[in-house]
Amino acid sequence: MSNTARYVKIVEWSEEDSAFVGQCPGVIGPCCHGTDEAEVYRQLCDIVDDWLVELEREGRPMPPATAGRGVAAMLVSP
Repeated sequence: MSNTARYVKIVEWSEEDSAFVGQCPGVIGPCCHGTDEAEVYRQLCDIVDDWLVELEREGRPMPPATAGRGVAAMLVSP
């Protein structure tokens, strides 16, 4: 499993921006946008991967993993 797979990535429509916006909570906030949801997700994965490689290169600790923690369930819970 890659480091990138350890983190939840979110792509959602923004009425304000009239575009899909991608972010990876705990790693990087809103960082890419576009009109094609799948392309924004691809961009987001690349950005997160680059960010994590840079952290590793600098010897900085990785953020705590967010994948596998039931994040999706938390988003829909009342």
